Amino acid sequence: MPLVTRNHAKLTLEGARAVLASATKRAAELRTPVNIAVADDGGNLILFERMDGAKPSSISIAIVKSQASAMRRGATGPIMAGDHPNLPLTLGLAIASPALQTPIRGSAPLFVDGEIVGAIGVSGATEDQDVEIASAGAAAIEKA
Repeated sequence: MPLVTRNHAKLTLEGARAVLASATKRAAELRTPVNIAVADDGGNLILFERMDGAKPSSISIAIVKSQASAMRRGATGPIMAGDHPNLPLTLGLAIASPALQTPIRGSAPLFVDGEIVGAIGVSGATEDQDVEIASAGAAAIEKA
């Protein structure tokens, strides 16, 4: 068994810029200004943009969404138990790690060749719009 792994894909600044550009374009099409954060696979912020008119109160939410999505290796939102949110587990996760978790939807992990390279978090619109904008951003890197 090897002691280390090699040749892992890493999100570059240019890759983060492509994700941000695609998300910004979709937000403009929806005519909703948002805050957009792109983090690496460890949840470290690479790039952030606050569109003109975006709510200042949503800045930290977008960043936490990107961190949480990267760390969870999946989109943010409630943890589901079948068709229903598992509120005790969802809230417990957010309380246990408040700086890195959120039960609010609006993020997307960034995968390349099945390997996580980062995540995008969006905040400032409705949750559905945040998800749509984040998904548009994630689609840009999937083509890499």
